Amino acid sequence: MTERSNPLKRRTFLKWSAAGLAGVAVTPASASRPGDAPTEAPVPQKKEAIVRTLGRTGLKLPVVSMGVMNSDNPNLIRAALDRGIVMLDTAHGYQRGRNEVVIGEVIKGRPRDSFVIATKVPAPGRDRSTGAIPADAKAEPFFEMFDTSLKRLGLDYVDILYQHNVLARDQVFSEPVLNALQKIKTDGRARFIGVTTHGNEPEVIRGVIEAKVHDVVLTAYNFRQDHRDEVRKAIAEAASAGIGIVAMKTQAGAYWDKEKQHPINMMAALKWVLNDTNVTTAVPGMTAFDQLEEDLTVMTDLTLTEQELKDLKADLHGGLYCQHCRQCLPGCPLGLPVPDLMRSYMYAYGYRNPGLARDLLEELQVPSDPCRNCGACPVKCVKGFDVAGRIKDIVRLKDVPPGFFA
Repeated sequence: MTERSNPLKRRTFLKWSAAGLAGVAVTPASASRPGDAPTEAPVPQKKEAIVRTLGRTGLKLPVVSMGVMNSDNPNLIRAALDRGIVMLDTAHGYQRGRNEVVIGEVIKGRPRDSFVIATKVPAPGRDRSTGAIPADAKAEPFFEMFDTSLKRLGLDYVDILYQHNVLARDQVFSEPVLNALQKIKTDGRARFIGVTTHGNEPEVIRGVIEAKVHDVVLTAYNFRQDHRDEVRKAIAEAASAGIGIVAMKTQAGAYWDKEKQHPINMMAALKWVLNDTNVTTAVPGMTAFDQLEEDLTVMTDLTLTEQELKDLKADLHGGLYCQHCRQCLPGCPLGLPVPDLMRSYMYAYGYRNPGLARDLLEELQVPSDPCRNCGACPVKCVKGFDVAGRIKDIVRLKDVPPGFFA
């Protein structure tokens, strides 16, 4: 669930090398009176991470976890664990499976109780755009993908297994998936089970409450959602029912503009979500040491400064984050999966991950120039996106060979 990407800066690398694995520390103000000679050097005190309990799972997690989706740097993942982050969030399909492999290499040899692994598997045969699951779906592909994930991770079990990308209530109740999740949990190959949702979140969350099967929900939640108040209400209802809440898409696309001249205030966006105490932890993406350092700061202090509050009220160029409200869909005469195309655009220009963007385009089976026979685009976006322009821009990636991004 990553949302940021910056190159590793040499100054940051050197700073980390010099600091080693020291915890986040602050120097307390001196208690002596003005003019008093200090009797000894002040002792640095380590700030404690804010820890919350993940619903009825009983898992105690720092409020910041690591979204590993875009990170292929084992040193960064290793540093995150060494600096106090506990949960790593991945998925069967991230980086075509390489993401789980890299995590497996990092956690090998570490005490099993020192980290928490969450991964995701999609429902068999699901429609990538609508999330719809075929009536004749079988559970076997779900088991096979999960088995592969365990092998990549080098684990006998994961802590959390999610049904990936649920977009409607009926998908929560898919019998083959529910049966598979429950069997995997009963067999001890996943301690806890849940769903993830990128859109229509309140309906999905309330479906989970109704199902009375799942332990955790990983939901999109950020200050840019027009329906954020409804998402907040559904989260509160789920938390009251004992369901653990993990937040993703907290950084709302990372930039306000394609050219990356106007970054969203990442710390402010993350704090905004975590100030909702019904959220146990968030999984912001980290691809550089600077980002990890920022997130570690948030992990010990959720106070929003006046400037951060002001930054959250900015609204430049509509941003890159598509909230998957799906209000645009009836306007497209071709029935294109517009929200997913907007997500691909965000992957390329917000996350700086064109490989992931291209993978999504291939999965959606979108033609190379879908809008070529259209005149003025009738699709209207509530966020003001230039839908036709963004589609024309992003589908160019289909002409790039897949191996180019390997």
